[in-house]
Amino acid sequence: MTTDLYIAVARDMFLVTLKLGGPMLAVALVVGVAISILQAVTQIQEMTLTFVPKVIAIGLTVLVCGAWMLRSLVGFSEELLRRLPEFVR
Repeated sequence: MTTDLYIAVARDMFLVTLKLGGPMLAVALVVGVAISILQAVTQIQEMTLTFVPKVIAIGLTVLVCGAWMLRSLVGFSEELLRRLPEFVR
């Protein structure tokens, strides 16, 4: 197995990780900024006010994007298993 194959697999792994984590992180960022602006305007400094909406928003994101995320992960796993004989050489 060559170094190029290792690098290609690692690159694909990181890209799939970014694709799977990106939507949830983006939603958490947007909700966090919106809640921070709301807290700054109203001067309410409650810790649970930032946590609960983020959890709900990330849960909704997983519900909406879950099928796509699962297909992406299964596709990567299938490709990895299909290329398994290349790793053994």
